[in-house]
Amino acid sequence: MSQVNQPIQNTKNDMPSDGWIDRFAPLASRPYLKLARLDRPIGTWLLLLPCWWSTAMASDGAPSILMMVYFAIGALIMRGAGCVVNDLADRNFDGKVERTATRPIPSGQVKVWQAIAFLGLLLLIGLAVLLQFRIEAIIVGICSLPLVITYPFMKRITYWPQAVLGLTFNWGALVGWAAVTGTVAPAAVAMYVAGFFWTLGYDTIYAHQDKDDDIKIGVKSLALRLGDATPRWAMGFYTVTTLFLGVSGMLAGLHWIYFPLLALACLHLAWQVATVKLDDAANCLKRFKSNRDFGLMVLAAIIIANLVGTGL
Repeated sequence: MSQVNQPIQNTKNDMPSDGWIDRFAPLASRPYLKLARLDRPIGTWLLLLPCWWSTAMASDGAPSILMMVYFAIGALIMRGAGCVVNDLADRNFDGKVERTATRPIPSGQVKVWQAIAFLGLLLLIGLAVLLQFRIEAIIVGICSLPLVITYPFMKRITYWPQAVLGLTFNWGALVGWAAVTGTVAPAAVAMYVAGFFWTLGYDTIYAHQDKDDDIKIGVKSLALRLGDATPRWAMGFYTVTTLFLGVSGMLAGLHWIYFPLLALACLHLAWQVATVKLDDAANCLKRFKSNRDFGLMVLAAIIIANLVGTGL
C-alpha cells in the first residue's frame, strides 16, 4: 500500500471514526484501543458468555458476583490480546481487504514493535486476573494459550479455521467450572462442545462478509467451503449446540425449568438461520452480533434453574 497513513474511505470499514474512542479517549491511546477492539464489544461477549455459563451452572444457587466480574475483565483483556495476535499475523493481508484496511497496523498507526509491546502488557494484565482464581483454573486457563497463538494462522491452512476459533473461544467453559469446583466435570465438557458448534455457526455467518476478498488474497474459511449450503450447515451446528447444552444441564442436575427456557433461547438461533442473507454483509453482521442475546438467554436459563432448584 502507498500512503498507508492516509485514511481509506469505504462502506465496509470496520474501524469507524465516530465511536466513543474518537470522541472521548486521548489521541495517543486511540489506535491501541481500536487495536484491542474496545469499541466493538461483541467479541468480548462471545468469549465471556461460556465463562459465565459454566460459572453459573457449577454454582450452588446464584453465582459469585466477584467471580463473574473477574471473568468479564479477563474476557475484555484476553479478547484484546487475541485481536492483537490476529492483526499481527494478518498484517500483510488486512491492507488488501476492504473491511480491514484501516485497522491500526495495516494503516500504519501502530508499528509492529508497538503492537508486540502492547500485547505483552495485555497478557500481563490477563495473567493478573487469572491469578485471582484457584490453582486448577489457572492451569486450565494457561492450557488455552497454544490455541490463542495458533488460530490466526489457520485460515492459511484449512477451510475450517472456525473450528480452531471454536476450540479457543469456548475454553472459558472449562475454566469457569474449574474456578468454582476445582475440577472439570462432564457437564463442563458438554458445554464446551456446545460452544464449539455454536461458534462454527455464528462465525461462518460472520465470514460471509469477507468471502470476496478472501478469494482474492487466497485465505480460507467455512463461508467459502460451504457457500450457499451455509444455512443448512448452520442449522446443523446450532442443533448440536442445543443438544449439548441440554446434556450439560442434565449432567449438572439442573431443575427441569432449564430445558423449556433453553428451547426458547434456541428459537433465536433458528431465527438467525431463517433470515440470514449470505450476500448482504450488514445482514450477516447483525445475525452474528445477535448471538450475544442468545448467550444471555442461556445464562438466564441456567441462573433461573439453579435458583428454582435450590429454593432461593
